[in-house]
Amino acid sequence: MPAWIGAVILPLSGLLLSLPAGADVKARSCGEVRQAYGAKGFSLADIPYQEIAGEHLRICPQEYTCCTTEMEDKLSQQSKLEFENLVEETSHFVRTTFVSRHKKFDEFFRELLENAEKSLNDMFVRTYGMLYMQNSEVFQDLFTELKRYYTGGNVNLEEMLNDFWARLLERMFQLINPQYHFSEDYLECVSKYTDQLKPFGDVPRKLKIQVTRAFIAARTFVQGLTVGREVANRVSKVSPTPGCIRALMKMLYCPYCRALPTVRPCSNYCLNVMKGCLANQADLDTEWNLFIDAMLLVAERLEGPFNIESVMDPIDVKISEAIMNMQENSMQVSAKVFQGCGQPKPAPGLRSARSAPENFNTRFRPYNPEERPTTAAGTSLDRLVTDIKEKLKLSKKVWSALPYTICKDDSVTAGTSNEEECWNGHSKARYLPEIMNDGLTNQINNPEVDVDITRPDTFIRQQIMALRVMTNKLKNAYNGNDVNFQDTSDESSGSGSGSGCMDDVCPTEFEFVTTEAPAADPDRREEDSSASQLGHSLLSWSLVCVVLALQRLCR
Repeated sequence: MPAWIGAVILPLSGLLLSLPAGADVKARSCGEVRQAYGAKGFSLADIPYQEIAGEHLRICPQEYTCCTTEMEDKLSQQSKLEFENLVEETSHFVRTTFVSRHKKFDEFFRELLENAEKSLNDMFVRTYGMLYMQNSEVFQDLFTELKRYYTGGNVNLEEMLNDFWARLLERMFQLINPQYHFSEDYLECVSKYTDQLKPFGDVPRKLKIQVTRAFIAARTFVQGLTVGREVANRVSKVSPTPGCIRALMKMLYCPYCRALPTVRPCSNYCLNVMKGCLANQADLDTEWNLFIDAMLLVAERLEGPFNIESVMDPIDVKISEAIMNMQENSMQVSAKVFQGCGQPKPAPGLRSARSAPENFNTRFRPYNPEERPTTAAGTSLDRLVTDIKEKLKLSKKVWSALPYTICKDDSVTAGTSNEEECWNGHSKARYLPEIMNDGLTNQINNPEVDVDITRPDTFIRQQIMALRVMTNKLKNAYNGNDVNFQDTSDESSGSGSGSGCMDDVCPTEFEFVTTEAPAADPDRREEDSSASQLGHSLLSWSLVCVVLALQRLCR
């Protein structure tokens, strides 16, 4: 025979003896509780029809009760599950923001690079046919490395771009002087005159600055979205402590045990329970807010001087300008190189030392910023940045706001308008204790949840550290500086070039202390980096133009 039946049929004298002092001797019906309990999907087999003595209860008040030991256990587990779902639902906005925007930005940047490569390739194939196709791997290598850099691969941006620039100068020098034969040692000597001669005018320096800072900002921003996404997903999956589970059970389901299944918790009572259960999450808020601020700063750079879209769209036009500069200065460049490196040997089979013709007149139409395409991911960078800035601002203070957001839910609490008709943990009455402040250390006197303030949650501390590292990287990117970049999946790293600012472009730098300083002088690294990227592009141009000139000479 179930224990609750024996309790119901006890003699009146025995029942009175079993009640606590001051308890109401009249047992109430458990009909409403049976209905509410069954609606949760639980079996009604062990629910009493009337209240029974409550000495067996471990969490709820040990008074007349509609709960058996089995019911209290099941409702404790139910309160844990509901709490976990509440936190996940409440943090849904911030999680979906980072998930969806990361996908959109990553798709945009990848497609932008693909479009830039395809556009340049189509233009050169259409203009030069096989002459370009025979040398197209130079461009393909450039874009491959830029894509690898963007995705966080182990690429040193400075070295990669410098390599392209050196190859370009060597190749072009041979092409504008086809009447000579150049050894490897001679070409190495030629490359040493790059800085002194500036054969491509000022275009390489400007393009280098733009490419460097744009790629640093784009890569770091997308990595920031990745970190935000991962932190939000991890923190939203809570693991309540035993003390928290007891407090949740007492708040959510002890009204069932007191035959008050329709009475909801008082709002302030709910706040103290949630602040105790989510104390560690609230401690994440300070670093999270600093992270969001840094993301917003880099977002401003993306729509301003570090706009990768405005760099990649007209890159073919800028390459054309650099090629023209090289052609116009070819005589002076060659003379200075010959003076410094010595007179080269004539190429076999050539009877005269004629230079390449000076009629490189191919130029592309000027770039008009108003014609910026929106084909990458069906949008533009400006529109993407405007959208993400709004969402990021809304996600500030999200973790410390969790208790307030949860306790505002009408399905959870009685609301602030029913302060006298709500469950206060013991009965239907006003909740009197004061509301605790946010964070772990402020829960030392929490009246509802036993919180060990001497043992911070290790998992949350790991998320705080991840945010701190990412915030430092974002601040570096804001100033145009690259850092040792660590991919979140394999911790691979690669460093690139430094300061991305020309004298009159960048505003005052962000004031902060970083442990990830660039590995080389920022200004020097920046100049070398975009020079080599431009160099790779100019290389193909020079190959095409000079071969055409040689064809004319041979006619």
